[in-house]
Amino acid sequence: MRTARVSRGVILPEVFDAWLRQWKDDSLRPVARRISVPSPHAITATALLVGLTASAMAAIGWYRTALCLWLLNRLLDGLDGLVAREQGRATDLGGYFDIMADFAVYVAVPIGLYLGHPGPDGALSLIVMLGSFYLNAASWMYLSAVLEKRKAGAGARGEVTSVTMPAGLIGGFETILFYVAFLIWPEQIAALFLLMTGLVLVGIGQRLLWAQRNLSQAASAGRLST
Repeated sequence: MRTARVSRGVILPEVFDAWLRQWKDDSLRPVARRISVPSPHAITATALLVGLTASAMAAIGWYRTALCLWLLNRLLDGLDGLVAREQGRATDLGGYFDIMADFAVYVAVPIGLYLGHPGPDGALSLIVMLGSFYLNAASWMYLSAVLEKRKAGAGARGEVTSVTMPAGLIGGFETILFYVAFLIWPEQIAALFLLMTGLVLVGIGQRLLWAQRNLSQAASAGRLST
């Protein structure tokens, strides 16, 4: 059982993301301070192009190339926001562009994998998994908006992201691992898709349970309950 994160009454499942984000930032900070780009958006756009190319490589069966490109995409995704913060160029637009690029790659890579291994089982598991992604996005994005509205968002929690990203069982680190597994064992994508779907649904349930216990009680008091 994972430990819990507690901040202003916000109790959500803890994952490895906080520790890994700090480790990543510490490792890449020297590069981020020295790298010269017209805008951090250029790094985000490059990450998006690399991620979409990974999808294309998976579709034609070049899985090792796709795996390398996926890992490069994650590296660039970790660099764009850090460059923006270290160079004083962080903007809300940059955060918005970053999350949209992430979601595009998260969708494209599984589709590419299915195209490389088409079949009825893969099609059904792909549809179910992408459906779970849709529900997962709604579960954390709306909750994030509520927390920001109640002054319990990223700034209050000491987070470096543009808005708070309520944790679930499957976070950024777990997503990286699953996609690596998809690309190493493409012949098992139907089972792997369904496994990820199940864990994503658990995370959705965790957020729903937290919201049911806290948001309704906090509405009248104007704050989150503890």
